[in-house]
Amino acid sequence: MSAEVRARARATRHQVRRGRTQREVLADSAFARLRAKMSTMPVIEQAKGIVMAQQGCGPEEAFELLRRVSQHTNVKLHVLAERVVKQVASSTSASNVRSIPRSAKRHRRSRTRQRL
Repeated sequence: MSAEVRARARATRHQVRRGRTQREVLADSAFARLRAKMSTMPVIEQAKGIVMAQQGCGPEEAFELLRRVSQHTNVKLHVLAERVVKQVASSTSASNVRSIPRSAKRHRRSRTRQRL
């Protein structure tokens, strides 16, 4: 957890002890989750673009692939996305960029399964 999220959690606990209503506490909690999501969204979008370019798929399928790999490897999605972006950014030329292994395609849903 980031320092900002921990600070927000401490503030929420303090407010609960002060006697704030549950509705007010839940609103603060939802706000903290939204801020955390917004801080990780850019790197996830970048990784999604990389996967789209490498795999020749659309945005939904790229996100689904990232999500499934994240679950399969037990790595948070934003951490996986950071690793993908860092790997591409650290390469000195396009020939040094490793694409997502073909074995990752097994994490893709088939077109018929998506419609169900």
